[in-house]
Amino acid sequence: MCDCGCNTCETKQPLMMINESLAPKQILSEGLKHHMDNNKPLTEHLYRAGSTNYFNLFAEARSLYSRGILDITNTDDLALLKETNLGHFGLLEQTSTVSKRRAGAELKQKLKGTRSDGMGKYDATVYGLDSDGKRVELKSLNDLNKFNKFELAESKKVPLDFPIELEESLNEAKKKKKNTKKLNKPMRDSSGGKAYKVYVKDPKTGNIKTVRFGSGGLKAKINNKKARDAFASRHKCSTKNDKTKAGYWSCRLPRYAKLLGLKSSFSGFW
Repeated sequence: MCDCGCNTCETKQPLMMINESLAPKQILSEGLKHHMDNNKPLTEHLYRAGSTNYFNLFAEARSLYSRGILDITNTDDLALLKETNLGHFGLLEQTSTVSKRRAGAELKQKLKGTRSDGMGKYDATVYGLDSDGKRVELKSLNDLNKFNKFELAESKKVPLDFPIELEESLNEAKKKKKNTKKLNKPMRDSSGGKAYKVYVKDPKTGNIKTVRFGSGGLKAKINNKKARDAFASRHKCSTKNDKTKAGYWSCRLPRYAKLLGLKSSFSGFW
């Protein structure tokens, strides 16, 4: 008999199951237990995107899945857990030009090992720029007199595979103002060539690259399963893993539907 009490409809296949021979169900967080009890995919999460609970949910699911404790059948959830690092964090270096006075104050903290505001360990790096513009790390206060220009490099903890804001200096010699670009966050492209664009960091060069994708005149058939399957097969989406290529983002267009103003609850491949 089905969940609804009749014998005519099919019972939905469980989207995730726990191997209780390896661990009891009690180890699950309330959020993950809610998804299992209500047979809801992780892509329909309870938490605000970007919140601590949001990241913890995906980190927990990935950890349990990788250890064989959690069995996941939903292809969209599997794509998120296998192809992304959602739920994990990395360090992003942010560099700014500072005065000699500021460099000296920062270097004193560096040498002491603690922040002057009492907020824990000091982990930034102070550099002097030589005549060729090459950075040289300052090791002592005496090094300050060897340079005329200085930079401060600070590491910021950022979520992986989640839209982040990167502040980069833009032509400081002419204008001392900053431009904010959002990485890994597709948006509409007004240039007319393609429908969408996304800023990504090229792992080979470390530079920010603009990737344009999507046909400007073709309406995305995200909610049409046959169209999605045909697109994924035609473009070999399962092999597209390079974020610096248009194919990667075209194959994952449904995942970013809401960002692009498209109506869809589907969030995997086409």
